[in-house]
This record gives sequence, C-alpha cells and structure tokens, in this order.
Amino acid sequence: QVQVVESGGGLVQPGGSLRLSCAASGRIFSIYSMDWHRQGSGNQRELVATITSGGYTNYADSVKGRFTISRDNAKNTVYLQMNSLKPEDTSVYYCATAAQSDGRGPVRSYWGQGTQVTVSS
Repeated sequence: QVQVVESGGGLVQPGGSLRLSCAASGRIFSIYSMDWHRQGSGNQRELVATITSGGYTNYADSVKGRFTISRDNAKNTVYLQMNSLKPEDTSVYYCATAAQSDGRGPVRSYWGQGTQVTVSS
C-alpha cells in the first residue's frame, strides 16, 4: 500500500504565500503523476496542478502565474508553492498520486487526507 500525507496548510493574509508538501511512502515501485486538487465549501473538487515523473506540468487557469508545482523524485515528494493568494483560494487541498506498488501490478490512485488553506485578513 501507498500512503500519502500532506502538510503546510494554514491561515494566510491575502497576497501572502504558503508552500504545501506531500510525501508518498510505503510499498512503492514507481510513481507517475503527482497532483494537487482542492475542494472549497460547497464546491466540487477541482484539479489545481499536476506534474509527471518527467517534470511536465499543467495548471488550472485560476492559479496560472501564482502557483508552482514541483517534485523531488528521490523523496517521492511533491510541493505546491502558492503566491499572491486570494480569498477564493481558501479550500482543503488534497494531494493525489498515480503509483504502482510492484512492477506487475496496476497503477492506482492514492489520496491524502487534505490540508486546510484559509486566505483571510
């Protein structure tokens, strides 16, 4: 099994910055994409940013130019640097990874429990 744990959420003022981290651990043969999603109160969960094992990145239009996703393959860790935060960025942020536990098994999606980000003055 693969465990995914996020950290780094908190309360920040509008215009401020936060850096989220997400570490995958456990029985890991290979990790493919690593993503950040968010879900605000009453809203559907949306994909914020994704990064492949080769470093290709993609962002939601709402965060382009403000958020940066990166990963450390040696540590099975993905980061989300969030700058110029706005109140509408307030959400629970979830990390997800597509991973394979052994070389012959399927690629499965594993999710963390989420970390709260609140942008407010």
